[in-house]
Amino acid sequence: MPYPRPTLTQLRAQAAADLQVSPAGSDPLLRFSSLNVLGRALAGLAQLQYGYTDYVAQQSNPFTATDEFLEAWAALKNVYREAATQAGAVTPGQITFPGTNGYQIPVGTLISRGDGVQYTTTSLGTVSGSTVTVNARANADSTGLTGAFGNCATGTVMTLATSIAGISSTGSVTTAFTGGADVEKDDSLRSRMLFAYQNPPQGGAVNDYVTWAKQVNGVTRAWCNPNGFGVGTVVVYAMLDNTEAAYNGFPQGTNGVATSETRGVAATGDQLTIANYIYPLRPATALVYVCAPNQLVVNFTISGTSGFSSATKALIQSAIAGVFVMYGSPISATAGQNGTVDLSYIESAIAAISGTSGFVITSPTANIVGSTGQLPVLGAITWNP
Repeated sequence: MPYPRPTLTQLRAQAAADLQVSPAGSDPLLRFSSLNVLGRALAGLAQLQYGYTDYVAQQSNPFTATDEFLEAWAALKNVYREAATQAGAVTPGQITFPGTNGYQIPVGTLISRGDGVQYTTTSLGTVSGSTVTVNARANADSTGLTGAFGNCATGTVMTLATSIAGISSTGSVTTAFTGGADVEKDDSLRSRMLFAYQNPPQGGAVNDYVTWAKQVNGVTRAWCNPNGFGVGTVVVYAMLDNTEAAYNGFPQGTNGVATSETRGVAATGDQLTIANYIYPLRPATALVYVCAPNQLVVNFTISGTSGFSSATKALIQSAIAGVFVMYGSPISATAGQNGTVDLSYIESAIAAISGTSGFVITSPTANIVGSTGQLPVLGAITWNP
């Protein structure tokens, strides 16, 4: 049973009661009594002490620790907070400008997005065929704590910060900027840390691959399918829910193996980053493929929604998406793991939202089961009266 910490009001009342019975023949609780003032001051000090004791208790175990104390507990399991990364740092984005043949955009040129976010070119570009394409990466912010702001899709308008002769000042992104991520939040770090405490390394067990994948900046979910592509292979699926939010969290790149692996085709993009990280950690004979799950789009039809407001509908959409994130898996039951999302979980999540009584999910009508490699995601919702 948790200790019932007294409130400041209770502490003041206790101090007042003690003072009232102590000095015989006096009334220490009068408004301007020095004893009354002293009692209230002592109650305040006791309140601070209780608060500090609560704080110490919170930081004294890995389950509730925060900030640098959480990092210390995590470090005992070689789990460290993921630093912010800039979009284009691993796989550069590309920007194309119209221009006059022969003119160049040098390395280090500043380029601005419409909202003021700046990028720096990392390759020399020479105009050919009236266009020039340069690699670039997003510039870090002054705090060093953010990076997701640099992600942007193909077609985003870009402008040269300083005009260059022979080059149009306005261009556009032709290869999306991905990989930008903010510094890891406490909840994400705690989740990875607790997983490490609960699953000590076993020299290449299924959970080891999940742990290794989650140690890569931006990876929020991961799954392992042993022998997924045949005997001796290990297939790792990963999601980057924050870094690749523009793509519903799905990795951007092609599936494959690490750069140093000679027994398969090398991955690209996010998949290559994960594969290269796992490669030196895996058992020597394991052939590891890193893959993006395939989207299994699940559409819903919900009846009894005539009285639902737009805000309620938005909460329902968020609830269903949350269930898919929590329980969805690209590893099917036929591969020895639970790849099913029970419809009852979704119904319970909707029922927990105020004002949703009377709803009926008419489609789908059964638990959501995908094949290996498929990850369920929310599609369209049809709202029927």
